[in-house]
Amino acid sequence: MTALMKADPVIARVISGEERRETEKIILIASENYVSQAVMDAQGSILSNKYAEGYPAKRFYEGCEYVDQAESLAIERAKALFGAEHCNVQPLSGTVANLAVYLTMLKPGDRILGMNLSHGGHLSHGAPASFTGRIFESHHYGVSRETYTIDYDEAETMAKRIRPKMIVVGASSYSRIIDFERFRRIADEVGALLMTDIAHIAGLVAAGAHPSPVPHADFVTSTTHKTLRGPRGAFILCKKEYADLIDHTVFPGLQGGPFMNIIAAKAVCFKEASTQQFREYGHQIVKNAKALCQALKAKGYEIVTGSTDNHLFLVNLTNREITGRDAARALDRAGITLNKNVIPFDTQSPYVTSGIRIGTPIVTTRGMKEKEMDLIADWIDRVLSDIENETLQKQVADEVREFCRGYPTRPVVLHED
Repeated sequence: MTALMKADPVIARVISGEERRETEKIILIASENYVSQAVMDAQGSILSNKYAEGYPAKRFYEGCEYVDQAESLAIERAKALFGAEHCNVQPLSGTVANLAVYLTMLKPGDRILGMNLSHGGHLSHGAPASFTGRIFESHHYGVSRETYTIDYDEAETMAKRIRPKMIVVGASSYSRIIDFERFRRIADEVGALLMTDIAHIAGLVAAGAHPSPVPHADFVTSTTHKTLRGPRGAFILCKKEYADLIDHTVFPGLQGGPFMNIIAAKAVCFKEASTQQFREYGHQIVKNAKALCQALKAKGYEIVTGSTDNHLFLVNLTNREITGRDAARALDRAGITLNKNVIPFDTQSPYVTSGIRIGTPIVTTRGMKEKEMDLIADWIDRVLSDIENETLQKQVADEVREFCRGYPTRPVVLHED
């Protein structure tokens, strides 16, 4: 960062500090990942200079011959990776991608049926605090009190009663396989469109470690920066019949000039995700999540749904008489970063919570496997068993820092041409 150090040493130090944090701590935030150097090179490239409103071969600016190539590659690679008929790679975030689908197919006041935020859904699926809960008449299905898994019968009953224009499927803190085929049947029964948001599990879908919604959904949205291990951004997959409508909603409907450097990085990400190495990585994420989940369960921690089928799980700390907020803060001081999270039917506020969310994308990126999950579980248990002990937290932080030296933060991806 020679140029940055000269131009703005304060920001250079901020970036150096973040690099040190990411290197020296175990990051278990389920929605984060570490990108490859190739992805970083693309998003930090000269393509950030270029304005390119419009789409490949249909721009409002001249000089787009190279960014057209980048966007076309991103589109074709995503379509091939997920088996989709059409892809738009311009959305700046997952929420923008969701909004594009809504505004393409719905009118203000239309009914949508999505997963309850407090049961593991997402703000942009109709939560009252989100624009989606203000613009549309939002209803929510949830999980069973007995199993904490999606109550498909309840979802079907609600769909028949409210007759939504669109059913939204997807979650931000749900640890089980989602039955997309069942939701397709429900949608067909009530004449609803089906949108699936796979922001969290896109990398697992690409790797074949989770069933794909593409054959069943009218629209599939996703971010690129979670399990897919790409830059911060999003994309939309849809049937050909909706292609022109979606593209027109994204631009000029919602956005102006796309971030061509990020789109190039998405193209790199999609290529990396098509490799056998990435497929093995995706399956290892799930193995690690299961191993860490089981190790904590063996130590007496209550796991929401009992286990996990994907990259994350929730720990209910009620029986430990610890709040999620206090647990997350203590663990971060001990060099283990995760987030507090509400659990289904939580009695605590979202700012306090009764649980924590644990995810394994980053530790898997760094090359850790099942045996390392046992060690991480031991550190978590030591800290949470004596949560006020700052001396212990410092000791664990030192152990974690030394441990992390053996695991690189930048994945090396071998491209298959």
